[in-house]
Amino acid sequence: MSELALVWFRRDLRDFDHAALHHALRHSRKVACAFVFDREILDVLADPADRRVEFIHASVAELQCALEARGGGLIVRHGPARTEVPQLVEELGADALYFNHDDDPAARARDAAVEDTLRARGVAVADFKDHVVFEREEVLTATGTPFSVFTPYRRAWLNRLATEGLAAWACDGDAALLPCSTPLPGLEALGFVRTNLSELALPTGMSGGARLLDDFMQRIDRYHELRDFPAQKGPSYLSVHLRFGTVSVRELAGRAWQRGGRGAETWLSELIWRDFYHQVLWHRAELAAGRAFKPQYDALPWPNPPGHFEAWREARTGYPLVDAAMRQLHQTGYMHNRLRMVTASFLTKDLLVDWRLGERHFAERLIDFDLAANNGGWQWAASVGCDAQPWFRIFNPVTQSRRFDPQGHFICRYIPELARVVDAYIHAPWTMPAAEQARVGCVIGRDYPAPIVDHAMQRQWALALFKVAGPSHSEAGEQEMTEDAGSA
Repeated sequence: MSELALVWFRRDLRDFDHAALHHALRHSRKVACAFVFDREILDVLADPADRRVEFIHASVAELQCALEARGGGLIVRHGPARTEVPQLVEELGADALYFNHDDDPAARARDAAVEDTLRARGVAVADFKDHVVFEREEVLTATGTPFSVFTPYRRAWLNRLATEGLAAWACDGDAALLPCSTPLPGLEALGFVRTNLSELALPTGMSGGARLLDDFMQRIDRYHELRDFPAQKGPSYLSVHLRFGTVSVRELAGRAWQRGGRGAETWLSELIWRDFYHQVLWHRAELAAGRAFKPQYDALPWPNPPGHFEAWREARTGYPLVDAAMRQLHQTGYMHNRLRMVTASFLTKDLLVDWRLGERHFAERLIDFDLAANNGGWQWAASVGCDAQPWFRIFNPVTQSRRFDPQGHFICRYIPELARVVDAYIHAPWTMPAAEQARVGCVIGRDYPAPIVDHAMQRQWALALFKVAGPSHSEAGEQEMTEDAGSA
């Protein structure tokens, strides 16, 4: 029994169904809580108008209020977590530290450094699974090795869930929460500024996650029908809340499991994809350093034609669905699940640009950025990862546009210069006759770019590129890079 334990909050910004808080309250006499704005993370962010920092800041403020309402508090620090946490443990005289797992290799190194420092001082350290349903070594093949194909992993995952069920971690106990809070530094003090987050209808914190979950549960039965259409309200929009733990993944999976039906089952599969990618990263930490899951693709000679990545990044490709998706990303920090696949496929298979550049750009821009899912999703799209899209299956951006945004509603939302283009041309506006271009006030090459490449020609180049590596792929069914998995 610990006399005083410190609970270190990280990507788990809630005071309910929280593994570390549960165990600290059950095995300690007094419990203090802390959050660190880690300068080793924040100081490398290039844009002071980073929506993620504002989301975290608002969520930490709500967490602090919630803990204070329970008679406790939240100590907030700004500095390198690997030094701030041991220092705080010493200041408090705590004899135990509790925190939840983070599978990112950099986070694992940080946590190991904190643990080594504290154990050398005689402080107990306990860490727990919290951000996924099943992790690390919990779902393995019959031979005890990690899965590299999703479908059998999903089957084993569901079998384990059926056997064990899901239970929430009750955050009560005999321990007293210490009423110790410190002032929350403003965004400016952290080196950041306010963004357009408040205009995006994306509620923050535990209350925001709860509202979005309640809303989604009213729509979940049609999830499988609507999720691929970006102009429809199909996704859950919970990915950022999953990323920062303002919702409980156990509650989400449990509600989908209990609900049943095709929509709930499809959404549960996306949560399983999330677990799958975290398991992959845990066993293959080198993937975070840009290594391909399939080693034969590490030296794939990506042409990286000059200007192609910049045109993709700046939404100047001339392909409306791709450009609309990239504008959505830049304006909101979010991109629809289907469009993450389309834009990633276009960058790698049409523009022949190294997937790592796209992965990095998404990492900088996505408010729901999660290393495991982002890396897994980009490797999937580039056909270099585990259970990846076969290299010979290449998305046609015009076909995808016609299928998933048939009237061009999503396109026109983000590319208003195409708003007067009729449905027959909205997906490939360069096919408009000159007279039609003049009539609708959208001259290709002047008001909207001409296509940067010819898809049919680039497809042949992409096939030749992959044949150089001598890969072998099976005709796997299309898998999803999804918003709900935080995937890119």
